Amino acid sequence: MPSKKKPEPKKEAPKKAEKKTDPLFQATPRNFRVGGDIRPTRDLSRFVKWPRYVRLQRQKKILKERLKIPPALFQFQTTLDKNQATELFKLLVKYQPEDKAAKADRLKGLAEAKAAGKSDDAKSPPNVVKFGLKHVTYLVESKKAKMVCIASDVDPIELVVWLPALCKKMDVPYCIVKDKARLGTVVNQKTCACACLVSVRKEDQHALDQLRSNFKAMYNDVTAHQRKWGGGIMGLKTQRKLEKREKALAEELAKKAQY
Repeated sequence: MPSKKKPEPKKEAPKKAEKKTDPLFQATPRNFRVGGDIRPTRDLSRFVKWPRYVRLQRQKKILKERLKIPPALFQFQTTLDKNQATELFKLLVKYQPEDKAAKADRLKGLAEAKAAGKSDDAKSPPNVVKFGLKHVTYLVESKKAKMVCIASDVDPIELVVWLPALCKKMDVPYCIVKDKARLGTVVNQKTCACACLVSVRKEDQHALDQLRSNFKAMYNDVTAHQRKWGGGIMGLKTQRKLEKREKALAEELAKKAQY
């Protein structure tokens, strides 16, 4: 007969050490289920259905990074730095054209003088910033413009894409500034595509000459931006994939070089 084996006694599991609870500071775990505690605030911007114009703005920005940009358009990304832009706008603000209220006061004064029978002496036109695409083009072509400022974010860009070439041809110093809204504040408009100075007062002539020489060295005399293409920046996933592919090719070439 088969021998009967006695069953082995079951091993007792080690007892877990009981956690001592402090009666003064009792744990109160929160319940985030339906009808429970209020959930903590989270950044839900990823889940928002943004308006169509916002989506288009973002898609346009990404598309501009991905596509290759020809030199004629890429040159508008070479803008003035903060210090130079500050000096430029300091000068331009001194020669702001009159707004509607100032014009009404001037015309009223002229009418009162005429009614009183005073002789109105012919005065030379005031030194102000000239703006408007047609007006600036005429001043550049007639070589009256001393310095031209072009906005970097004109839309459509075709409106001003030819203006740097014209300024170079007519030997007029030009610069590209950020942005059309800031340029618009100088001429009392919402936006402004381009503006120029024809003449300044005697005390500001040195500042104008200095800016002209800087801009000529930065834009007129430089030919690199005529050949430099922009864009072509892929997304992070594509960049990692291309890096991985290049690494694999390098390893394969290294193996072949051993034999």
